[in-house]
Amino acid sequence: MVLKKKKKEIQVDAFFLDHQQLEKLQRFSKAEEQNLASLLLHCAQLNNGIQQIQCIKKIMPLMEKMGQNSACDPMVKACLDILGETYFSLGAKNPLKKVLASSLNGLPERFMTLAVQSFVCCLRDELKTTDVYLYRKVLDNLSSCMEDFSLGTMTLNILSSVLFLQKSLLDIQEENRKNHGNHVVQTQLMHDLLIAIKVSMMLVQKLQENIQGSLWKHHESFVWQSMCSLLKSSTNFLMDAALLQTVQTTSGLAVILFSKTMYEPAEELPSLVSDLLLGSIKHTDVPVWFLSNCGTLCTEECPDSVLLFLCHGALAMLEWKNGSMGENGEKLLLDIASVLLSLSSELKESSMAMSLSRILAIWTNSAQAALVSGSPNLKIKLNGNSDIIGKLLEYIYTHWEHPLDAVRHQTKLIFKNLLQIHRTTITGSNEKSDPFFARLIKHLLSLEWHVKGKYASLGCLVECVGTENILRLDRTIPVQILDVMNDQSLAPYASDLLETMFTNHKAHFTLSFQESTWIDQWHDIWVSPLLVILCEGNHDQTTYIIDYYLPKLLKCSPDSLSYMIRILQASADANLGSRSTRGALGALMACLRTARAHGHLELSTMMSSGLVSTECIKQGLVHQHNQVCIDALGLLCETHRSTEIVSMEEMQLIQFFMMYNLNSQSPSVRQQIGSLLRKLFCRIQESSQMLYKLEQNKTKQELLENSTKRHPLGILQQYKDFMSSVCDRLFEVLFPGSSHPTRFSALTILGSVAETFSVPKGQAQVFQLDQEIDSTRVRTLIQCFASTFEEVKVLAFGLLMKLRDVAFNLQDSENLDLLFQAAMDLSTSTKPYDCVTASYLLNFLVHHKGLQHICLGKWLEHNPQMDENTLVSTVEKNTLAVIKLLLVNVEEEIFQAKKSLLQAAASFPMYGRVHCITGALQQLPFNNLTLVAEWKEMVARLILMSYKLSAVVSPVVQSSSPEGLIPMDSDSESAGRLQMILHEIQPQDTNDYFIQAKILKEHCKVESEKLADHRPMDNICTEMRGKERQTCDVTAQMVLVCCWRSMKEVSLLLGTLCKLLPSHATSEPSDGLITVEQVKNIGDYFKHHLLQSRHRGAFELAYAGFVQLTEMLSRCNSESLRKMPVQWLSGVLEEIKSSSTLCATRRSAGIPFYIQALLASEPKKSKTDLLKMTMKELISLAAPLNESPSVIPQVHALNILRALFRDTRLGENIMPYVADGIQVAILGFTSPVWAVRNSSTLLFSALITRIFGVKRGKDENSKKNRMTGREFFSRFPSLYPFLLKQLEVVTNTLNSEVEELKIHPSLFLLLLILGRLYPSPMDGTYSALSMAPFVPFIIRCGHSPVYRSREMSGRALVPFVTVNEVPHTVLSLLEGLPDSTSPCIRQNNIHGTLLQVFHLLQSYLESKQLFSLGFQQGLGDIIACVGTKLWLAKRPNPCLVTRAAYLDVLVMLSTHLGKFQKQGMPLFGFWEEMNRVISDSELMSGIPYSSAVPGLIQYLQSITKLVIEVLLVTAGSDIQSSSSPVAKKIAKPPLSIVHLLHCEFHEVRLLALEAILLWLKQINSKQIAEEGGGVLCLLIDLEGALLTMALKEINLQCFCKVLEILYTMDLRNVLPKTECSIKMNPNELLTWSLNIVDTANSTEVQSIALKFASKLVIHLLQNHQQISEEVLKTWVQLLVYFCGDEQQTEMLLAAAEVLKSITSFLLINEKLILGLSDTLAMWKCVVLLLQNEDLVVRDAAAEVIQVAQSEKKSSKGTEFALRVVNAPMALDLTFGILCELLQQWGEIRAGVPILLEWLLGDSNLKRDSETSALEEDDYLFDKGEVNFWAEKLTHVRQLSKHLLQLISMTHLTLPDHEELNQLSRTALDQAQLVGHLLRVLPPTPEFSKTAEFTRLAIQNERISVCLKILNLLKSDDTCKNENPENY
Repeated sequence: MVLKKKKKEIQVDAFFLDHQQLEKLQRFSKAEEQNLASLLLHCAQLNNGIQQIQCIKKIMPLMEKMGQNSACDPMVKACLDILGETYFSLGAKNPLKKVLASSLNGLPERFMTLAVQSFVCCLRDELKTTDVYLYRKVLDNLSSCMEDFSLGTMTLNILSSVLFLQKSLLDIQEENRKNHGNHVVQTQLMHDLLIAIKVSMMLVQKLQENIQGSLWKHHESFVWQSMCSLLKSSTNFLMDAALLQTVQTTSGLAVILFSKTMYEPAEELPSLVSDLLLGSIKHTDVPVWFLSNCGTLCTEECPDSVLLFLCHGALAMLEWKNGSMGENGEKLLLDIASVLLSLSSELKESSMAMSLSRILAIWTNSAQAALVSGSPNLKIKLNGNSDIIGKLLEYIYTHWEHPLDAVRHQTKLIFKNLLQIHRTTITGSNEKSDPFFARLIKHLLSLEWHVKGKYASLGCLVECVGTENILRLDRTIPVQILDVMNDQSLAPYASDLLETMFTNHKAHFTLSFQESTWIDQWHDIWVSPLLVILCEGNHDQTTYIIDYYLPKLLKCSPDSLSYMIRILQASADANLGSRSTRGALGALMACLRTARAHGHLELSTMMSSGLVSTECIKQGLVHQHNQVCIDALGLLCETHRSTEIVSMEEMQLIQFFMMYNLNSQSPSVRQQIGSLLRKLFCRIQESSQMLYKLEQNKTKQELLENSTKRHPLGILQQYKDFMSSVCDRLFEVLFPGSSHPTRFSALTILGSVAETFSVPKGQAQVFQLDQEIDSTRVRTLIQCFASTFEEVKVLAFGLLMKLRDVAFNLQDSENLDLLFQAAMDLSTSTKPYDCVTASYLLNFLVHHKGLQHICLGKWLEHNPQMDENTLVSTVEKNTLAVIKLLLVNVEEEIFQAKKSLLQAAASFPMYGRVHCITGALQQLPFNNLTLVAEWKEMVARLILMSYKLSAVVSPVVQSSSPEGLIPMDSDSESAGRLQMILHEIQPQDTNDYFIQAKILKEHCKVESEKLADHRPMDNICTEMRGKERQTCDVTAQMVLVCCWRSMKEVSLLLGTLCKLLPSHATSEPSDGLITVEQVKNIGDYFKHHLLQSRHRGAFELAYAGFVQLTEMLSRCNSESLRKMPVQWLSGVLEEIKSSSTLCATRRSAGIPFYIQALLASEPKKSKTDLLKMTMKELISLAAPLNESPSVIPQVHALNILRALFRDTRLGENIMPYVADGIQVAILGFTSPVWAVRNSSTLLFSALITRIFGVKRGKDENSKKNRMTGREFFSRFPSLYPFLLKQLEVVTNTLNSEVEELKIHPSLFLLLLILGRLYPSPMDGTYSALSMAPFVPFIIRCGHSPVYRSREMSGRALVPFVTVNEVPHTVLSLLEGLPDSTSPCIRQNNIHGTLLQVFHLLQSYLESKQLFSLGFQQGLGDIIACVGTKLWLAKRPNPCLVTRAAYLDVLVMLSTHLGKFQKQGMPLFGFWEEMNRVISDSELMSGIPYSSAVPGLIQYLQSITKLVIEVLLVTAGSDIQSSSSPVAKKIAKPPLSIVHLLHCEFHEVRLLALEAILLWLKQINSKQIAEEGGGVLCLLIDLEGALLTMALKEINLQCFCKVLEILYTMDLRNVLPKTECSIKMNPNELLTWSLNIVDTANSTEVQSIALKFASKLVIHLLQNHQQISEEVLKTWVQLLVYFCGDEQQTEMLLAAAEVLKSITSFLLINEKLILGLSDTLAMWKCVVLLLQNEDLVVRDAAAEVIQVAQSEKKSSKGTEFALRVVNAPMALDLTFGILCELLQQWGEIRAGVPILLEWLLGDSNLKRDSETSALEEDDYLFDKGEVNFWAEKLTHVRQLSKHLLQLISMTHLTLPDHEELNQLSRTALDQAQLVGHLLRVLPPTPEFSKTAEFTRLAIQNERISVCLKILNLLKSDDTCKNENPENY
């Protein structure tokens, strides 16, 4: 269901007549009958524009009825005059104007002359206008006269209009020059100029139509002179780069149009335009008038932009159809194309790039038009194989991934039109077999799927050649595209292509086959792969497929829905999905949701026809997979009709959903839940309105009754009850200790309820939230302000504002007073988040009418005049008073802080007050204030206070080491450092603490004595409790937080105050609450702080305020303020140049922020002159031409450039400077000064991100953040020669003849860039930017002495070698390797070459060319060549690093050859060679080196990988079963896997173990057919070796892997071997493994050992083997220990896996195998894990319940059971299962007391409250170990619910149960203690002692629930018991 917006009512401004006109009409109007005058008079007296429109429509029918003679009637003349005056007075956009024009178009002929006279008269007056700012109205009137208005056209006097236009163009241009710098006025004038040019073009076109003959073309004629003037003006505008681009573009159109109108002979015009564009104009061939008016175009070298606009003009204004321009026209068409294509490499600015792409698209349209009647020669020139089309394709391939949407869109259009152009040139031949199309398809398919341009282009080709032809090439295309859809950036493109393909395919099938037999084939191709992915695909992929693809598929073929449902239903019960996959159930939910939302199916139909059951939806609603829950909810909430009635089933299911899904940690899930429920509420609201109408209209109601069998009033009552229960649930979950996600969800949904059901009064309303509110609920909402999450405060505040009338009525004055007191206390708290709470509280309270009397009276003297002034709003009065109170306080505090900043930081940090002031100001309606004088005074005081506060705290923030201002430890060195800092900052503080640096003493007592002399308050350090602990670290943090938060709040306050300056162009600055002078001072303040602060927090926050100021300045109408940004910018750039005292460390601190703010505030649509000027300056500073004495300006420039390139707000405007930035960074890297190199590195990093996009994944070599070399160099052409030159310089230093080590610093950066490019099959031949020159240089980079550079050169070479060139390049590289006999062997060069070979081969083998003939041939040659240099992999090569590199090449070849080996000798030969290499290796003969030898480990790993590959291949059936003697030889490999396991180097063992583990997993998951032998024979008899290894292995990783392999193996095979191989029986093995769990230091080892031990326990117990009780006890204790909240995730997951594996045998077994207490201890582990903060752990624990529920379902038959459930549902089910099990085991009496202990909890309240008080006071930000997800009361409520059910079902009573009596006593004691602790809390504990209050409230509920159950359990005779304290 789409939420429809209410239609916006059209606003029509009414027209009014002046006194004179009204008198005239009154004179002629008649009262008795309606004549024209009385109708007009009536119309003028109406105030509503829409009614006037109705009235005007009556004029023509009235005039048609008037007699023939009425034309002479003076009344008609007067009325037509008034109509004319009215027409010209109306605004261009007023609908009245259009209605009047269309009415007058029907004016009877007899009145025409009169009307023309009237209109001519009015127009003449209009054209006399001389005020430039009124020209726009005249221009609009001229324009409207020419648009479908016959009377207007007759009225036009072409001559006077042309004269007026001529004058207006010159006047506007002059006025624009005068207002230079005033953006607002200039923008308005630019738009006027644009309209003037457009109108002049319209007029000239009219001129051609209306003036017959060419008399006017006489050069003396007046019209000709005016035309020349217009042409001259247009040319000037076209050449004026200072004008807006739209004005220049339109001028380009005008120049061509005027020239076309004036030029004779017309057939010569195309040649003239051609010459203009090509710059080959000969003055002798051109008319004098053209030269004199367009001389600048002919004489000067035209700028690129002018050529572009002229091309546009020629394409738009000349006639391309019908071949009217002949050969010259065709030549011009081709010339325009070549000019545009040459411009594409020049114009890089984003706006120009967009224009160019649009104009190229226009060119393709013109070319299509010209081709229809074009000459055969043109068809040849525009054929797909022609030069121009080739270059256009290059343009497309370069720009289809352009960052601008508009360019990408136009590129798609150009491609589409090119295909059409080619089709036109080959009409008559078969399109589908056309070689041009075939080549395109082949090229496009060979591209990677991450290239976005591929999708749209393939889509266009599908329309040309049909889907079937493309599928013939590759049937897997649909699956490939679906696989791409796990990336959101590609999903929309992929789904569009799929839609084009399946729609085309369906159309093809429908035409080809008469019957509907094709549908199955269509389903197999398009629907079946979709269903597989929906069931098993990953989260993102399925989500995007459902969002983008599914609706399109169903729209194309609604009938496929039944096919999908049939398939999914069949497996839904068996395949419920998991936490990572949706399963068939999830896929079914998604399909049904989409079908219902798009109107293909009704829910009632689904339910009744059995497509889906209630149970099935229930399972969906609490599914472990978030998205399945959302789809199930969407199925209930989304409908096609917004008035569809909500059924009872839906309501019940929604209530069920809300029980278990509000506590979702995923913000996106919470957002979706909120949005879906809002849709449901809207449906209830809209359908209820419909039901109210039906109730009133009885006949319709009867119809409804027959159709739905439900009475409207009954449904409305159900709605009301449902909404009421929803609100009950939402308020219920706002209990103490509820988690942030729960609160967020509940408040969001309540907000939706309040919004949806707030309908205008007088309308019947099904539900109102105010009626559900009571004082407890208001208090609950106010308590939400105490949440530490601000979004919860925001939502609670929003909701309270909607309910404020009810909320205030329910609060008594005493309560409000307490809240106000709490807010004032919080505003001065030392906890930073407290002041935010205070701000929300105050913002809520200022809406209360009685606030002044109730709260403020005792704080401020009362002003009775205010009360009398009833015009002042409550909010304004209260806000003023509250701000005044806060201000008085903060002024006093600043005064105290000047005496002792330390004391202020510890007792009254001032920032909280300022935060509250800013918050109060932000909710005031500034444009609607009454008490202006008071506010002006207040603003002045606030500004003054800000400066004072800033002066106190800024010395700390601006010191060179702000974070380390106060010594953190008590040593003399720190004190010495502090002395230096203090000397530097000289703070404004009279406290001895700052004057004489000293060590802070350990005891608070001493500290407070020292401070006693200086403080008026006595609670400074005494608040810091704890007798023997250091407090200096707390104090240090407090001082810093106090200072920089104060700076933050001052900045935000000043930024807010700046907004008070009126921004309207009309208002005077004096009207504002703040003066221009004050704004200037604030600007200077910000400037000072941004340029002086060193603490990042401080300058970032000053920046936030400064941005608010700069944005206001750019819109301001005061010229002096408007010019300030420019002055500031110039000033700071000058200051940077002069190597001033600005901070050059800390990435230039605040300077980049300062410049960023100034540049980002520049209007987006302006010419961005500030940016251009700044970038020019900075780039020249960053790359100084000559050596300057100081490098500081260069460092600043580099740091600022980095910030600007990272600033997203500058968007595409910064892209033209990227190439310069790269050059600066690379050159800066060669500087001898570290600071310059450091800043250059940071700049380079920012630029790489700017060019290639933000890196989303961890894969360094992912193709996501890359582009083709073609695209890169065409977007940054200046980098082509630069990078080439730099590479040349770098490789010259790698001169192989010289032995000395020279390392060029730029090499790394160059290779980093080149490595980010990738090859594309589309890289054609037309580009001048060939990649070939780079290849030899990159190959030489491989000779670098730096290992990492050689690696990178290997990667960087790949994009520069096209796929078909790879074999040739690899062969030449291999041939370049030395032979073993070569005299001079350089290992660095060999290594670099081998790495290049490796990367080239890798890309080649992974490319899509795998099975072509050329590929086979090339690979054969490579294998042969590799064989000739095998000595490099053997012992004759002394360098182990190069041996390893050669082996890596062999391993890669082996892997790929293993995949597609064919029968034949060459491959046998290859494997034989590999066996020889292995036999020759040190692995066979023992390793003579120590591990310290360079490259040894690398070599061993590579040779081991080769051994493993060869083992796999030789174990394969084709070699084992072959009869060839070579094969038999190969089949016996020289080394076995056991040999590798015995190797002394753990790296070798680890690789072998990983291979074994992989093979085991493949066998277990049935990936390898078991009968084929193969891998199985490699794993025979390994158990013994592995067991021995387990005991002896000392390497941690290997040990872990061994245990994991033993855990994966079948214990039936392992245990028989224990005796003989390690001399242990199974019990001893168990003890050994438990011992490892206990003693190991690594969590990884502990986890796998516990899993292995647990598997052993189950195996032994199932096989009835004895395990001692002690061992079992140890195992249980270890399991419990693993489930502790503080354990690492890995251990928790291991525990969850163990619990899942033991569920069916130990946890839910009918017999209690382990005894009750141990079994319950394990169940408690499940409960703990289900409440863990980590979602992965909770989901793993929920699988225990899945196993339990599945067993229950299978044992009890067909009954439906929830199985794959989320943690909250699982927790509920856990307690339910436990209660059932207690009955089943017959252990209710023993079990219930244990569960009651769980319920009561084991907290020591006294100890808890003491530690929490210490923690609260000690740490400002550290919240300690907190679980943000678990909710104790949820768990308590669920457990108590099940216990009560159990007790009522079994009628259980335990009258004299010792344990229960003990529990009873404990509970009563705790109740007493909690009561006492709650009473001693301060008045509003929820704000002042939040943590303690929450803890006590939770414990209070636990105790009361426990006591309630205990009372139930005691039978009646307990009351007579004489021992009352037992009760």
